[in-house]
Amino acid sequence: MIKLERATKHVRMKGVSKTIIDNVSFMIPRGKSVGLLGRNGAGKSTLLQIIAGTLDLDKGRVIRRGKVSWPLGFQGSFQGNLTGEQNVRFVARIYGVDTDELVDYVADFAELGAFYNAPVRTYSSGMKARLAFGVSMGVKFDYYLVDEITAVGDTNFKRKSHQVFTDRLADSDVIMVSHSPETLRDYCQSGIVLENGKLTYYNDIEDAIVVHEENLKRR
Repeated sequence: MIKLERATKHVRMKGVSKTIIDNVSFMIPRGKSVGLLGRNGAGKSTLLQIIAGTLDLDKGRVIRRGKVSWPLGFQGSFQGNLTGEQNVRFVARIYGVDTDELVDYVADFAELGAFYNAPVRTYSSGMKARLAFGVSMGVKFDYYLVDEITAVGDTNFKRKSHQVFTDRLADSDVIMVSHSPETLRDYCQSGIVLENGKLTYYNDIEDAIVVHEENLKRR
């Protein structure tokens, strides 16, 4: 269970203050994967960071009952001067998992070769994405937060990534941001629409998609 209590968050965009969520009390239940929909700039990625705990609220609090991942599409937490392996060891210590086991898992999964022992600042964006996804799959969470899931690498790597992620969701839920209704239908059963600082939960992802598309028509 993830619960927001009287949660408020403002951000500055192009010098203008924007309300992302406004005095919201809301619960995301366990047991169903959720698609998060909203207009461009509504604050979906910001909300994921709030749920993850990487961004603080201005007011209110977030209650988490379960282990919550960082947003899977986010690579900015890597220290560029450290190697891929050193970054993985740091993550392992933070999340209390076996360090050597995670290092070996990511080495095999990410297929970075010698670059695994090179500074992350030398990586291409695709290599960073492989490292980020490998670390995320190597740590088991109750909730996986996904910000625009991106397929990287060749066909075999994409197939492997999809299979591992699907396997993880057998015992875990996902909260996913995507502009693709088909992607949301593939992974999510229910939906949340973020509109004008408010969150509305829909038990069926199809209902959430319909409401979101109607919102877009009212620009």
